[in-house]
Amino acid sequence: MEIYQLRHRVYCQEIGYTPPGGASIGIEVDAHDLHSIHCMIKHRRTGLAAGCFRLVLPKRGSLNPTPRLPLQEYGGGSLTHETLHPDRLPLRQICEISRLATARTFRHHPVHHETISEDYVTELFTEDERHLFPLLTGALFLATHALVELAGRRHIFAMMQPKLPRLLARSGFHFQQIGEAIELHGRRNAYYIDNERAEAEMSDSLRPFYRSIKRELSPQLAGALPKPARSPLTP
Repeated sequence: MEIYQLRHRVYCQEIGYTPPGGASIGIEVDAHDLHSIHCMIKHRRTGLAAGCFRLVLPKRGSLNPTPRLPLQEYGGGSLTHETLHPDRLPLRQICEISRLATARTFRHHPVHHETISEDYVTELFTEDERHLFPLLTGALFLATHALVELAGRRHIFAMMQPKLPRLLARSGFHFQQIGEAIELHGRRNAYYIDNERAEAEMSDSLRPFYRSIKRELSPQLAGALPKPARSPLTP
């Protein structure tokens, strides 16, 4: 539930996204949550939710007879690459990084113009802890690549603002743009990366961190795999 609450704070309260259901109940969920692996990073000392994402794993079934990735639903017409398209790759090999969110408390910069008391942040975190905040986005993406490998997938899609792939390229993650820009609370493009290539090209400085994340996630995978018959709103 903490993940859905964090998504609500970032996507609904900060970015201004309105869920299909309309009325807010303090969480943000959609149908793709039923076939996703959800991951959250917590600040160990305080227990605060720092960031999260979901890895959408489309699978054909009674509740999902025509499986599609989220980016195909709201940006399918923008996908222009001849071969790197979800419909042209094996269904059991594709996935999408989606609902990536970082809590405002752990960001140096707001999404729009929202503010947060510097006294509040100073009281919560030490200076050394605050210096590590910029590493959170990289840690989230390392976790996604670890989960993709553990889940036996290969072809990763994501809808991102252009500055994020440029930032990730510094760490060896070279996402390829595969579509035209669309307006989705800011200009965003569809991107693709081959997970096998991503691991091969990963910066050597990140490999120990990556292996540590994968070791921690591996025993949790069975409990995190999608349960098709269960709704995220079910207690």
